[in-house]
Amino acid sequence: MYDQPKLSELIRFAGIDAGSTVIDVYPGDGDWTRLFSDVKSDSVSRMRALAKEPGRENVEAVSADLVAMPEVTQPADVLWLHLFYHDLHAALIEARDATAADFNRVVYERLKSGGSYVIVDHAAAAGAGTRDAQSLHRIDPASVREEVEAAGFVLEAESAMLANKDDAHSVKVFDPTIKGETDRLAYRFVKP
Repeated sequence: MYDQPKLSELIRFAGIDAGSTVIDVYPGDGDWTRLFSDVKSDSVSRMRALAKEPGRENVEAVSADLVAMPEVTQPADVLWLHLFYHDLHAALIEARDATAADFNRVVYERLKSGGSYVIVDHAAAAGAGTRDAQSLHRIDPASVREEVEAAGFVLEAESAMLANKDDAHSVKVFDPTIKGETDRLAYRFVKP
């Protein structure tokens, strides 16, 4: 997780406010979901337990295939994707006959007009495309932008708040020499 100033800045960057409906894809332990809930898996049961915590009545836990979102979620103001976009190019997703293009199309369908698609992920070296998605858990920011714009989104903002010019982009993100300090892209796309 990030320090408090970066957490606050990321939430502001995402455009999440008290009335926002947010889809948090692949929420892990639910840290971001808790933060988003305050503004207003490992296992699905964990998210359902989180939704039952006092003060979390605004959380609904849904488990669904990534491209089945339209059938199980209401239209949202923001779709948050934190350190996961590169996985859309990993063997696990490809084995399910899903693609990044399919996922981006579904996100487009799920967002309200004017809604935001926020992506934060580990950056790969410029020109790497999706080559390092499986091996290093990184993706070239230019590839993310190209794929998301192809689904009809418009890049509204990008932030360098998580950039790390000292990251050589050549080691796996879990390597102790870089873990937690990778160079990261932060994009906010909007559905026109």
